[in-house]
Amino acid sequence: MAVKDRDRFSTATRIKLLGEQTAARVYRSQTKRQARRSRLTGRAALLALVLCTLIVALAYPMRQYVSQRAEMADVQREREQARERVEELRDLKARWQDDAYAEQQIRLRLHYVMPGETGFIVIDPDAAEQSRADQGAADRPWYSNVWDAVDKADAAGDR
Repeated sequence: MAVKDRDRFSTATRIKLLGEQTAARVYRSQTKRQARRSRLTGRAALLALVLCTLIVALAYPMRQYVSQRAEMADVQREREQARERVEELRDLKARWQDDAYAEQQIRLRLHYVMPGETGFIVIDPDAAEQSRADQGAADRPWYSNVWDAVDKADAAGDR
C-alpha cells in the first residue's frame, strides 16, 4: 500500500488525473454542443419546408371556400326576404279582393264619397300663404328673387 499511496501523491499521477478530469469536462461540453446542434436536422428542415408549402398551397382554396360559404348565406337570406315579400303581396292581393277593403281605400286615397254624403277637404293655411308668396315672386324680375333668397339665407345664418 505504501507504493500505492506514494503513487497517488506523485506529480505524474496528479497530472494524469487532472488530464482525465479535463478530458471529461471537454467531452461533456462537446456532447452538450452536439445536443444543441442536433435539434434541427436535414429531415426536420425538409419537413418544415413541406409544411410551409402545404400551408401556402391551401391558403387560396380555403379563402375561396370561406367566401363562397358567405355568398351562399347571403343568397339564402335574400331568398328568404323575397319569400316574405311574396307572402306580403299575396296578403295584400287577398285584401284587395274584399269589396269592403277596396271601398275603404278608394274613399281614403281618391276622396270619393257615397251618394248623399258631403265631402270636405281641409287645406293647410300655411300652404296657402306660401303659394301666395310664390305668386308674388313670379311677378318680379329674376334677379330680385335671387337677391331676396341671398338675404333670407344670410338672415338664417345669423340665428
